[in-house]
Amino acid sequence: MEKPKIADKQPKVIEMEAGQYYWCTCGHSNNQPFCDGSHKGTEFSPLPVNIEEKKKVAWCLCKHSEKKSFCDGTHRSL
Repeated sequence: MEKPKIADKQPKVIEMEAGQYYWCTCGHSNNQPFCDGSHKGTEFSPLPVNIEEKKKVAWCLCKHSEKKSFCDGTHRSL
């Protein structure tokens, strides 16, 4: 199993509007934290994330969070 690239060792906090987003799981997207198709040819695929209401989100950029897509502090131990 391939390991994702660590895009950054800190989360990206963004005020999000309600809607569906696609979180980059491979770490290669140039549009972090969102997928830009850079995973093509790998075993990775984007993770759909539904945001129900406008809110601040701490998106995981280390790609190792147990909360997938959302930061849980795992980056501190990488």
